[in-house]
Amino acid sequence: MTTAFVFPGQGAQTIGMGKALADAYPAAKAVFEEVDEALGESLSTLIWEGEQDQLTLTQNAQPALMATSLAALRALESEGLVLAQKASHVAGHSLGEYSALAAAGALSISDAARLLRTRGRAMQEAVPVGVGAMAALLGLDFQTAQDVAAAAAEG
Repeated sequence: MTTAFVFPGQGAQTIGMGKALADAYPAAKAVFEEVDEALGESLSTLIWEGEQDQLTLTQNAQPALMATSLAALRALESEGLVLAQKASHVAGHSLGEYSALAAAGALSISDAARLLRTRGRAMQEAVPVGVGAMAALLGLDFQTAQDVAAAAAEG
C-alpha cells in the first residue's frame, strides 16, 4: 500500500492548535521550541494563547501552521509511525508544500520557519489587511463566470 503525508495550507490556523501535542509529546514540543528559537520570539505563545487576529496575519500563520504540522508528525513518529519507513510521498497544499519539504528533510525546521516568516511578511505587505478580497465561483459555466468577473472588475 502506498502512503502519503499531505500538509495543510493557510486558513487552518486556530488559537490553541498543537498545544495538546506539545503537552503530551516532548518531540512535538521540541518543534515549537526550535521554531521559537529560529524566529527569535515565542510564536508558540501566540499559537496557544494569543489573539486569533494576530495568528491569522500571514507572517504568523505560515510559520505557525508549519510548526504545528511538523509537531503532529513528530508525535506520530513518537508512536512508531516513522515517515521515512511508512510514506512514499509527501505533499502540501500551497503553504503546506513547505511543511512537506521540512518533513522530507529537504529544509530544516529552523530554515522553514525563517523562510515562511519572510514569505508571510512579503505577502502581508503586498496585500495589507482589509485590502482586496478573494471569491470562489462554483458550478458556473464559463460565460457566467466571465460575466461575474467583469462585473467585479467594474466595482
